[in-house]
Amino acid sequence: MATLTVPPVPLSPRDDAIQLHKAFKAAVIGILAHRDATQRACIRQEYETMYSEDILKRLSSELSGKLETAVLLWMHDPAGRDAVILKQGLTSDFLNLEAVTEIICSRTSTQLLTLTQIYHSTFGSHLEHDIKRQASGDHEKILLACVNKPRYEGMEVDREMAAKDAKELYKAGEKKLGTDEKVFVQIFSERSRAHLVAINTCYHDMYGGSLKKAVKKETSGLFKSALLTILQCAENPTKYFAKVLHKSMAGLGTDDTTLIRVIVTRTEIDMQYIKAEYHKKYKKSLNDAVHSETSGHYQTFLLSLLGPNH
Repeated sequence: MATLTVPPVPLSPRDDAIQLHKAFKAAVIGILAHRDATQRACIRQEYETMYSEDILKRLSSELSGKLETAVLLWMHDPAGRDAVILKQGLTSDFLNLEAVTEIICSRTSTQLLTLTQIYHSTFGSHLEHDIKRQASGDHEKILLACVNKPRYEGMEVDREMAAKDAKELYKAGEKKLGTDEKVFVQIFSERSRAHLVAINTCYHDMYGGSLKKAVKKETSGLFKSALLTILQCAENPTKYFAKVLHKSMAGLGTDDTTLIRVIVTRTEIDMQYIKAEYHKKYKKSLNDAVHSETSGHYQTFLLSLLGPNH
């Protein structure tokens, strides 16, 4: 559910391009924050045609800091944006394996398929190859499995199989000394979201504890993060992202990289639901939280993407 408020007048990418060329910073927020992916692509095309310059280049030279990061990320469509985040996160200078884990483990099979194709056509390298270069161990295995194995996306669940999987996970984890990570990788990367939710229920019914607690107890580091992201996004992705946003603003200082990434990537997908989850869980609106943690044009831009404060 998008949060974009599109003006009632018919939009002209040409007028937008002219406005952007004339008055930069204010126009960037006034125009770009209120255009959807298709409209932004048209503006980019018009701008290129009229001024023989890629608008991304101009944005990069006119803006700086956190505002520049947010706006440049926003200019892409969702799959292209995910590809950019992954490429940056897998580059030695900016290595951010937490961001890479979040993107890969929270996206559906279909989204990952599109994303790997765009990654290759944009950067000329294979996503799998870059993952192998920067990730390691069980963390690398789960990321590669998610990227390579198509998963069923429907709601149908085989209860018997879910109970069998729950048993397998118990035997591979809590029941034994040490953990058989291979079983966790296989089940978490191959089963549908609906099936994982069913496994979770069976696990609880059969062993009295939650699968999430078992994962926390039996695994660690980025591998643990990957499994928890898959599990939480199977149950309720909007709740998961509300948590990530809250964590990025909790305590001293703000993790702006995470704040920008989640707001920009979810605005055109499920931001209204994330806002509702955030309010329910933290008794404060997401808009108010962002308002108190940011400032200037950067603040205005993020709040424009979030839409009205309900």
